[in-house]
Amino acid sequence: MRKETADLWKLADPYVDGAGLELVELQYTRESEGWTLRVFIDRPTDARPTDAARLPGASEPDALFVAPAISHEDCERVSRDLSAALDVANLIGHTYRLEVSSPGIDRPLRREKDFNRFSGQKVKIRTGDPVDGRRNFSGTLRGAHEGVVDIEGDGQSYKVPLDFIVRANLVPDWAAEFRRVGSEQAMSPDRSHRGGAGGATSASVHNGSDRSAS
Repeated sequence: MRKETADLWKLADPYVDGAGLELVELQYTRESEGWTLRVFIDRPTDARPTDAARLPGASEPDALFVAPAISHEDCERVSRDLSAALDVANLIGHTYRLEVSSPGIDRPLRREKDFNRFSGQKVKIRTGDPVDGRRNFSGTLRGAHEGVVDIEGDGQSYKVPLDFIVRANLVPDWAAEFRRVGSEQAMSPDRSHRGGAGGATSASVHNGSDRSAS
């Protein structure tokens, strides 16, 4: 993780945690419309209710329960608190856009606990430096231990150092997602903030509009 990104993560983490949520990923990139800071948030693992509805046909143990979805209000709260903290800290000395959203169905994975939480699911991984002669991996995640991620793909098992990974995402399981959305709608027909299968709830705000780069 670049120092600039690490500093922003260190600043954002307490505000996300203070909202009872978990910081999943943070991306600070320059795009055609300018600089954008994207913050992805989710419910922590232990927030999953033990008495939640079971999904018909779900095969993975972690998919047997429906966790409360991230709401637009969750994103707005984190966006508001983090925006104020960023203004005070002045870590970004130019105009940028802050976007806070749920991770979506192709959830990014960054920390060792993320790779363990989603063990057994399909993932795509890209590394900066080659591992066993390649930089792109696609297959079944087998967890992580002592800074090394285990993944099975192409009939082989690979051990990828966590520090080598520049991007890792879950591969969408659309069948499971439609079952989950159908279960949510059955429990709460008026619930609409998810935006459909695979939708990511989000809130955004322009920051630093009155500041110029020094």
